[in-house]
Amino acid sequence: MNSSQPGLGAAHASSRSAILDLIRAAGTISRVELTRVSGLTGATVSTVVRKLIDDGLVVEAGRAESTGGKPRMLLELDPYARFAVGVHLDHAGITYVIANLGGAIVARWRRPGAGSDDPRVVVERIAAEIRATVARIGVEPDRILGLGVVSPGPIAASTGMTLTPPVMQAWTEFPLAEALEDAVGLPVLLDNDATAAAIGEYWSGGVPTGTAFAALYMGTGIGAGIIVDGTVYRGSSSNAGEVGHICVDIDGPDCWCGSAGCVEALAGPAAVVAQSRAVGVELAGRSVSEDFAQLARAASRGEETPLALLERSARYVAVAAQTLANVLDVAHVVLTGPSFALAGSLYLPVLEERLARSFFARGSHAVRVGISSNAPEAAAVGAAALVLQAELAPRRAGMRMVLDTIEATPATA
Repeated sequence: MNSSQPGLGAAHASSRSAILDLIRAAGTISRVELTRVSGLTGATVSTVVRKLIDDGLVVEAGRAESTGGKPRMLLELDPYARFAVGVHLDHAGITYVIANLGGAIVARWRRPGAGSDDPRVVVERIAAEIRATVARIGVEPDRILGLGVVSPGPIAASTGMTLTPPVMQAWTEFPLAEALEDAVGLPVLLDNDATAAAIGEYWSGGVPTGTAFAALYMGTGIGAGIIVDGTVYRGSSSNAGEVGHICVDIDGPDCWCGSAGCVEALAGPAAVVAQSRAVGVELAGRSVSEDFAQLARAASRGEETPLALLERSARYVAVAAQTLANVLDVAHVVLTGPSFALAGSLYLPVLEERLARSFFARGSHAVRVGISSNAPEAAAVGAAALVLQAELAPRRAGMRMVLDTIEATPATA
């Protein structure tokens, strides 16, 4: 009989997370309604709710209007009972967010990127940033559930980045999760930035439930996160969606991934910056992200050469979007990430036109294209969502996420 105990423990954890997630998604809900929608027994619901109240995660929020009998007590999540930290680690910048249990962003800030610094130095810098901001905004450290950290893929859970662009070679096989857990004193979840951005977009209510969608992410590189009917599609090693490394020219320039003629090598921000310099455009030269931002501003003003170069980039990115749509039959593509935050309005019409004209299943449905409202810090928001999801809605592979609403609040840092 002892062998059955792990199963009982798993069942209890599953009931707890299911009820917590239903309360979160509903806003306010009674025990009777929880019993009805969860399919659990009334006794199980009562036991789990009492424990959630004792743990401070759920509060009784008054009674519902009477429908003839005794008014039912309503339950709701206490959003300030727990918090999650999200970090987007990139060469160009490190973006941080702190979200509460209800998903509201209570702090967001950005600092210089990893650059050429030793990874151990960067890890200590991240730990110091988190400690300082947590103390400044008055969050009790024991209320923080964990740290979500995302970076350019591919990612392995044990060793972090397994293949890196040239500017981040020092991070290849660096034990990122272990180093951060030691430095910050929190559990750490790792993911690639594009997948995290897709999770954040889904939890923010940016896309309808029950649909297939892709978050096309452009920071210093290009990737995509994919969610199908509420489930993240990760692939065998959690590195699905690397559309920046679709070959669109077999005789094209070498790419850092080891291939040639990749979308990223032809149309990513670094490629656009290099092409601009080659034709004589003067750029500040401080970093790829700053130079790309300069080009985006010039293109938005209608300057001929920057506009032509970004439109060329957009045509290649549109091929990546079409490939995603054709293979996965997505209904929605969201443009997100720091580079789309700068230049998304220039890319959007090019992608819309190509998908309207060339998407294979266009006779059955159109593919909606939009720009994320969280584009600049989408990956960090998604990193925090990873932690919240692990607490609120842990699930077996193939189980759906329940939609949450992440409320944007003014930055506190």
